[in-house]
Amino acid sequence: MGTFFKKKIQDYLIYIVFLSICILTVSPSVIYGQNQDSATDKMSKIKWVHGPAQVSLGNIANINLPDGYLFADANETRIFLEATQNPPSGNELGVVVPNNGKWFALFEFSDIGYIKDDEKSSLDAEAILKTLKKGTERGNEERRKRGWASLDIVGWQQPPHYDSVTHNLEWAIRAQSGSEQIVNYNTKLLGRKGVMNVTLVCDPLTVSEITPDYKMIMANHEFSTGNRYAEFVKGDKIAEYGLTGLIV
Repeated sequence: MGTFFKKKIQDYLIYIVFLSICILTVSPSVIYGQNQDSATDKMSKIKWVHGPAQVSLGNIANINLPDGYLFADANETRIFLEATQNPPSGNELGVVVPNNGKWFALFEFSDIGYIKDDEKSSLDAEAILKTLKKGTERGNEERRKRGWASLDIVGWQQPPHYDSVTHNLEWAIRAQSGSEQIVNYNTKLLGRKGVMNVTLVCDPLTVSEITPDYKMIMANHEFSTGNRYAEFVKGDKIAEYGLTGLIV
């Protein structure tokens, strides 16, 4: 791993970010703020792949990792999440981190089947936001039981947008937990057999600054042969919900 994370570990201590903002019932995630020695020890054991390199997200997809970026596979990503007090979901396939340590992108895959994009022209941002707020209110009950601060959704940082060429669904939500401002930036990459869920984790004040780099990583993501959205054939599993369901 080198000395990268040992030098940047303090940067992560000030971030309070959530990997699942839609329905925070079981796994609202908070970057750690204590037991730094233990976290640093765990970070030092992660086996990082240094770019430039082509890295695999399981057998589902690949990323052309540029110079200046690090990648950890599924097993190493779980170590990373545990070190930052983010409970793993079991669906992790990898994490990408720039050398400057200012953000990371978590990749998880849900094999829910082929998502029909019939709603691509009718996404109702206002209705979706109301549903997210209700889900978060239910999630706050669980957070209070755990002694965690409640989360309040403020509004859209970026309303849901679907790209019918790349089959990517993106949105970003502004929220607040105590005195902390939070931005949760989500990308759903639609494939033949399910969805690659990508969550950007960063300091809310740097979102505009790092978004171009994040989008570059997204552009370097490609589903492997047999898993691409365009390779759907009759008889494939169809997801039980559409684009709106991916968000709420």
